[in-house]
Parts: sequence; structure tokens; C-alpha cells
Amino acid sequence: MSGANGLSPVTVVGLGPMGQAMATALLRSGHPVTVWNRTAGRGADLIARGATLAPTPAAAVTASELTILSLTDYQAMYEILGPVTGSSRRSGALAGKVLVNLSSDTPAASREAAEWAAGHGAGFVTGGVMVPAPAVGGPGAYVFYSGSGTVFAAHEPTLRLIGEPRYLGEDPGLAQLFYQANLDVFLTALSSLLHATALITAAGVPAADFLPGALNLLTDIPAMIGDGRDLARLLEDGEHPGDLSTAQMMGATADHIVRTSEKAGVDTRLPKAVKAHYDLAIAAGRGTENWTVLYEILKAAAA
Repeated sequence: MSGANGLSPVTVVGLGPMGQAMATALLRSGHPVTVWNRTAGRGADLIARGATLAPTPAAAVTASELTILSLTDYQAMYEILGPVTGSSRRSGALAGKVLVNLSSDTPAASREAAEWAAGHGAGFVTGGVMVPAPAVGGPGAYVFYSGSGTVFAAHEPTLRLIGEPRYLGEDPGLAQLFYQANLDVFLTALSSLLHATALITAAGVPAADFLPGALNLLTDIPAMIGDGRDLARLLEDGEHPGDLSTAQMMGATADHIVRTSEKAGVDTRLPKAVKAHYDLAIAAGRGTENWTVLYEILKAAAA
């Protein structure tokens, strides 16, 4: 059943900051929204804005064709929705429904979840929201999706309200792969930013004297290493010319950061991990090649 404005109802399961932000964006656009959360009381603000609180998970998924999940991980989906599944594809609350799981987990977990959903007669799409909760539904928000192209296309207009949809393909694991890979960059950058700030403040220098320039450095990196497409071409072609920043030179800098950290009494695990990559490249006889040769070392470690 659609709302008075013709928009289809949507259910949101999981009302942490991200789930609440998504439900708010859907309400703002006029969709009838049903919500459910394991911790009672979290949906009070949404109810005040017009959302309907489902008494049970079964009632939540029954209320809409489309259920969006925003949970800690995929195991939470099984714990919440497992009890409402039937004994076959045609029975149970999930039969004929669509689940869009925007929780964080691994690509393998996403593929297993797609099989589980299909086994209970539900369409399944996985996704990863690439902005913090306050930015959901706003300019610049985007979400990776993968899984059934037919299911995604049918609900793309609704999902677009959360952020620009970036559909990656039929493999249910692709969205989580891109999500985790992007967060690999993000989390490492955040740790390095805090580690560097600890170095500065250990010398008695205010953090405010350092952080603005450090943030500018992060945004200047593309100008230093080239366009992402150019970098990708070099990596794919295995081209690592050592005419500028060689692994040997960068490794020496990494060693200086370790020693500076030791002297300052700042934790050394992050800089030692970075230094270890350059040590491996140098030990493999590739120290005179560009720093991008680390890509070959990292790939070989995974083989």
C-alpha cells in the first residue's frame, strides 16, 4: 500500500545514528516509514515525525516490500530476521520481500547473506554508505550497492534519497569490498593524523599549530601522486620508475619517523608497520624503484 502521495512504504530496521538518518531522509521525502529497533525508545523522534513503530520484526518486514537494514553486522540480521523466516521460499515474513542490507561486514558475509535471503524467497541487495550519518540524504552523499540488478533497479529511486547510488554489479560482495577498501584508506589516514599530532604535542607544540597544515597535506596528495587513473595504469602495468621517490628513500624517511616516535615516547606500531613495507621492498632488491613498488610486495603477501 502506498501513502497518500503515491510513494511506497519503506521499513528501516536498526536505529543507530545511521539508521535514524536514513529513516529521516525517507520521511522527509514523503515515504511512509515503519521502524524497528532492538533497543526500545530509540525511535521516539522518528515516531514524532510520522514514522510507525512496528511491535515486532515480523510486523516490520510485513509493513513494506522494501526493508533497509542498518545494523552492527550481518549476524545481527540473522538474529533479528531468522525467527520470522518460514520453512520454505513461499512461507515466512521474508517471502516476496526485498532486503537492502547497509550494515558493515565482509564481502564473504554479503555473499552468504544473499544466498540466505534467496533461500527464504527474498530479494537481496547489499550496500555501504560512504558518508557519516549527518550527511545522509544531503549533497555529496553516496552509497555503493551490489547484488541483483533487477532488484536494485526497481528500488533505485527510493535508495537515491539516502545518497547517490553507485551500483557495482551482480556480485553481492562487491559493495562491501569497495566499502572496506575505502575505509582502509580512511581509517589509516585518521590514525596517521592522530599519531602525527601526538608527535607534535609531545614536543610541547599546540595541536592547532599543526593540524590545519596536515589536513591541507591530505587534500594535496592527488597533486603529488597524480590522477587516480594514471596511478591505476602504472600499478596495472607494473611500471615503477625510480626517477623520483624511490622505496629506498621513502624507507629511510619511514625509519626516521620510527626513531622520532621512540624518542618522543609516542606509540611506534603504526610507523613500524609502514616501515616494514619498505623494508620488504628493499629486501626484495626493489629499493631503487618508485614507492609504488610496495603494491607488488603487498599483493605477493596475499598470494
